[in-house]
Amino acid sequence: MPSAAPEPENANLRALAMPGPQEREAMSTLTHFDAQGQAHMVDVGAKPATHRVAVAEGRISMKPETLAIVQSGTAKKGDVLGVARIAAIMAAKKTSDLIPLCHPLALTRVAVEFELQPESSSILCTATVETMGQTGVEMEALTAVQVSLLTIYDMCKAVDKGMVMEGVRVLEKHGGKSGDWVA
Repeated sequence: MPSAAPEPENANLRALAMPGPQEREAMSTLTHFDAQGQAHMVDVGAKPATHRVAVAEGRISMKPETLAIVQSGTAKKGDVLGVARIAAIMAAKKTSDLIPLCHPLALTRVAVEFELQPESSSILCTATVETMGQTGVEMEALTAVQVSLLTIYDMCKAVDKGMVMEGVRVLEKHGGKSGDWVA
């Protein structure tokens, strides 16, 4: 019995690139896909500029000894939280360079706070990002948090390679057509 001809190696990729009617319908509810299922940058040109705010948080857990080093400021690489704060601010400003379909935004404020939590041997990072614009700043707040946690990891990995980053999420957003949202 002759075997069927093998599918071309790229058949699965072609199927993903050319969605069927059901997939196109599902993707039409996602703003970064057009009616044909093609990824695109959302056109916000007709939207009014409004004050936009997003708050995100995330946590990095570590050994108690590592947290003590961060708290005392004796890490060999320097002021861990000071460097992580600057990294978070820089990351928020560069979000559109990292996330392909994000709009470049003129941010008006990026505030980053850290809360040392000895009971769970962790550091909670909260980032608040604001702009006056036509699109929200949730991605900028999330990026700020994640990069701050990565920076803490980088600065402390010599003493604790088992740190865990978790719980990165949007806590709230304000402004725009959809209004306020709070987790």
